[in-house]
Amino acid sequence: MKIRTIKRSEMKTTKKSSSKFKPLIDALGQLVPGGDAIEVSYTSDKELNSMRNVVYTFNRENDGKIRSGKDTMNGKIFFYRDK
Repeated sequence: MKIRTIKRSEMKTTKKSSSKFKPLIDALGQLVPGGDAIEVSYTSDKELNSMRNVVYTFNRENDGKIRSGKDTMNGKIFFYRDK
């Protein structure tokens, strides 16, 4: 068994690329500042929080400024890239 220590920044996991949020991650990459927004439906607060966590991770990894707004009456959340 070979064991070595690496920096956390070098460690990449692939779980998110195989998650059910893969279409959201792909759509986030196509957003342009001041352009169109993405509309996503959600069914529960747990699902909403999971989507926001995906976006926060995307922002951290890509130095992005993707913001969100939600329509609680219709169960939709909107993601857009800030200028």
